[in-house]
Amino acid sequence: MRCMGRRLRVQYPGAIYHVMSRGDRREEIFHDDGDRRCFSSTLGEGCEKTGWQVHAYCLMGNHFHLVVETPRANLVVGMKWFLGTYTGRFNRRHKLFGHLFSGRYKALIVDGSGNGYLKTVCDYVHLNPARAKLLAPEQALREYRWSSWPEYLRRPGKRPEWLRADRLLGEYRIPRDSVAGRRYLEECLEQRRAGEEGRDYRGLRRGWYFGDKAMKRALLEEMKDGFGEHHQGEELWESAVQYAESVVAEELKRLGWREDQLARRRKGDEGKVRIARRLRTGTTMSMKWIAERLRMGSVSMVAHCLRSIT
Repeated sequence: MRCMGRRLRVQYPGAIYHVMSRGDRREEIFHDDGDRRCFSSTLGEGCEKTGWQVHAYCLMGNHFHLVVETPRANLVVGMKWFLGTYTGRFNRRHKLFGHLFSGRYKALIVDGSGNGYLKTVCDYVHLNPARAKLLAPEQALREYRWSSWPEYLRRPGKRPEWLRADRLLGEYRIPRDSVAGRRYLEECLEQRRAGEEGRDYRGLRRGWYFGDKAMKRALLEEMKDGFGEHHQGEELWESAVQYAESVVAEELKRLGWREDQLARRRKGDEGKVRIARRLRTGTTMSMKWIAERLRMGSVSMVAHCLRSIT
């Protein structure tokens, strides 16, 4: 494997990552609860665009943790949209400008085979507030609002659609997402919290992979053949552009249009606007790309049309 200045982002469909990113110069990335709500809603938008499934998250003062599964092998393009969008919203809200996050985010591949590695990572994320002493010893973990842990303890209909609880429940051997099952889940993590002192987490804080050694060897073999070469922004098996093009093709077929009709129809055509809305909500494509691809003129024209149908 050739040497490179930056570690490759290994991407493949169904990969699970523990992602962590800190504020620039370790400064705060959340000034108040409004920022935390903004972060959570932006994460939800990102999941809708990318198809991501979140297994755990925790918002701290100057960093965040995210355990995310990527069915479409699109961590890089998704994180670019997510961090950039949150930074823009944060800066506008506080009348600031410039970088919010420090350098590259860390992304540790997690073995999701059901052998307990995902459980270990999610527990690590959910226990962050206790380790950071943001909770008093007598306070339950559920009292920390800005993590997925309180969401796990709600019934399914009350959770965000993008939070996938079944994988973690399965690794706890909980057969049903019931009141009794969630009570057992909480008891297990509180017991683990009580035995946290002295626990070694170096495997979760260093390196690029956490899991079974056989799977790690298989990934390394793939990397020798160029696996992960798309770390500069393209996805490994299906690029963001390819996915967006498939959306356009599907919508053109549904409308009964040929490709050349896009150029002949007016910029604000109702059919074009419907395609633009789906691209805007379901992909990471920019407004400029959408305007050019659908022959809708300018970015401001696309924005105007999308506002008119919301």
